[in-house]
Amino acid sequence: MDHPPGVKLSAAELDALPARWASCWTPAEVARRLTGIGSTWCVAAGWALDLFRGKQTRAHGDIEIAVPAADFAEVSARFPGYAFDAVGSGRICVDPTPDVLAATHQTWLRDPATGDYLLDVFREPHDGDTWICRRDPTVRLPYREIIRHTPDGIPYLAPELVLLFKAKHARPKDQADFDGTVPHLSPDQRSNLAGLLARVHPGHQWTARLQR
Repeated sequence: MDHPPGVKLSAAELDALPARWASCWTPAEVARRLTGIGSTWCVAAGWALDLFRGKQTRAHGDIEIAVPAADFAEVSARFPGYAFDAVGSGRICVDPTPDVLAATHQTWLRDPATGDYLLDVFREPHDGDTWICRRDPTVRLPYREIIRHTPDGIPYLAPELVLLFKAKHARPKDQADFDGTVPHLSPDQRSNLAGLLARVHPGHQWTARLQR
């Protein structure tokens, strides 16, 4: 694809996004809708850290799940009556073609009746049952090793991987998530995160905290 797909969002449309996400689902609601699905999936990003910690620690402006890219059709089939928009680089594409999906990573589930967004689906690179890190394709891990479950069975991405993705920008909410999660990490999880940061973000400011 020669240029980014979709229509560039205006400043006004970007400003309106928080309101369009205000009624997004909770992890429990997503899990209910995906009950019995054969595809691998897990809650990602900030909500995953709260599931790891066992309580909601802050407000979340949206909810993200990660699925193997090849399984997106199976996941999307669980949401009849809704639409998926492909998103990337500040652009949005309604009714994306397979080529557009291949060129983007995020897919926002939209309620056509209201225009509200309810769920963000990350379509992740993978090799069969092996997850591939989109920031560094040399980082490859079996899905069975990176997905955890809450006591009531909601799958979520391992916290060290969530924090690896948050490390790139380290926005205030990312820093707060890091500060609040690190005390709950096991020594092995701290070591794993430090190793991943060294590979993907050498010299990152979080590394020293993990070595204390």
